[in-house]
Amino acid sequence: MIGPRHIAVIDVGKTNAKLALVDAGTLREIAVEIRPNKVLPGPPWPHFDLNGHWSFFLDALSRFHAAHGVDAISVTTHGASAVLLDANGDLAAPMLDYEHDGPDTVRAAYDALRPDFAVTGSPRLPMGLNLGAQLHWMLGVDPGLDARLAHVIAYPQYWGFRLTGEFATDTTSLGCHTDLWEPWTGRPSALVERLGLAQRLAPARHAADILGTLTTEVARKTGLSPQTPVATGIHDSNASLYPHILSRTPPFSVVSTGTWVVAMAVGGAPVALDPARDTLVNVDALGNPVPSARFMGGREYDTIRSGRIAAPDAGDRQALLSGGLRLSPSVVPGSGPFQGRSGGWSCTPETDGQAMLALSWYLALMTEECLTLAGAAGPVAVEGPFARNAGYLDMLAALRPDSVIAMGSATGTSAGAALLFAGRGEQAGGTRITPSDKAALREYAVEWQQAARSETASLV
Repeated sequence: MIGPRHIAVIDVGKTNAKLALVDAGTLREIAVEIRPNKVLPGPPWPHFDLNGHWSFFLDALSRFHAAHGVDAISVTTHGASAVLLDANGDLAAPMLDYEHDGPDTVRAAYDALRPDFAVTGSPRLPMGLNLGAQLHWMLGVDPGLDARLAHVIAYPQYWGFRLTGEFATDTTSLGCHTDLWEPWTGRPSALVERLGLAQRLAPARHAADILGTLTTEVARKTGLSPQTPVATGIHDSNASLYPHILSRTPPFSVVSTGTWVVAMAVGGAPVALDPARDTLVNVDALGNPVPSARFMGGREYDTIRSGRIAAPDAGDRQALLSGGLRLSPSVVPGSGPFQGRSGGWSCTPETDGQAMLALSWYLALMTEECLTLAGAAGPVAVEGPFARNAGYLDMLAALRPDSVIAMGSATGTSAGAALLFAGRGEQAGGTRITPSDKAALREYAVEWQQAARSETASLV
C-alpha cells in the first residue's frame, strides 16, 4: 500500500474528545479512546481544558503506537471555535465555550460590523456560535488581549500547531458560520479587517494539505517518528461529508449526527436559504460551498432521554400511531429550523418506550425539515450515533423520496479525517434502510408537521 497504513485521528466534538486509530485500507477504527470535553468555569470566561486534552492525546498516541503503529495524524474538531495565541505560541486567552452568552451583551455593536448573509452564508446565531462574535466580544472585555494576540488559528489547527509548530487555518472551519469567510470567493470577509485581525489570522489552507511533521518533543513523548506527517485538519461535519464527496455522484446528502445534526446537500435543488431557520453555507474539503441546515439534535436527545433506557416495543409503536403522542420543536429553542419555539409533549408519555420512540421520530422529522430547507435530493447518508437509532432511521426512510443509508462507522468524522491521507472514495459499510410502514409513518409525519407550525407545547 502506498501511503500511511494506520492514521491516528484527533476528534474533538462538543461532548467528547477522542483519539481514534483508523486503518487506511478499510477506514475502520482499530482503537478508540474517549475523554469528556468538559467546560471549565473560568475566569475569565467558560473555556475548554486544552492542556488536559493535550496530555490525553499524547498518552493515547503512545499507547496506539506501541500496540499498532501510527503512520500519520489527522485532526477534526467542532466548529465555531478558534484559539488565540501570543507571539511565543502560548495561549493569549483561554478558548471560549461557544455556548457562553457573553457575545449577546454586545449584539448590536457586532451586528453593525458583520457582513450580510448573502456574502458569508453565515446566519446570525446566538451566544458565540458566530466565531466573529466571539472574537469581537473577547477583544472588548479583555483590554490587554489585542496587544497579546499574535495568531488566530481555527480549532483543528491548534492541535496541528501543538504537534508540528506550524500555523494555519482550514477553509472548512473558516466556512462554518464564522462571518469571517466568503464561501463563493474563497477569501476572508471584510469582518477580519474590521476586527483588526487581517495580519493575525493564520493562512488558510485546504484540509488535506500536509501541515508539517512532528516536533522533536512530541516524537520523544509518544515514540512516533519525527517524520510522521500531520494533515491540516477539518471541521467535523465536513469530515463526515468528505468520504461521500470522494465516492458519490451528486445529488446526495449527508446527515452528520452528534451534539449537532447537520444536513448537507450536495448537488441538490436550488433553494433560497433562510438564515432565520438556521440554514447556512458550509465549505467542503475541496473548497466548494454546500447548502446546509442544522439543529442541536444530540443535545435534544440527551435532554429528553433523561436517563431512560427502555427500548420501544410494538405496543409503544401502535400507541404513537393511534394516540397522537408528539414531541414538538424545539427542545433546544436557540437553534434549528424552529428557533425561538419552546417545544414539548402533546401529552404525557405512558411508558418510557413511547417517550423514546417519539423522541426518535421527532429527531427524524427535524432532520427531514433540515434536508428540505437545504434543497436535498438523491440518497441520504446518515453518519454518527443516529445511524444506529432504528426508530430514527425508520421514520427518515419513510419520508425521503430516495434511499436512506446508515453508515457503519462508530465515528464517521474519524473516517473522513483519515481520508485526508487515504485520499480515495471507498465507503466503510452502509446499510440501506427499508421503512416498516411508510404510509403510517407518513401520516404521523403530516400531523407532526402541521402541529409544528401551529402549536407551542410545554416541555415535561
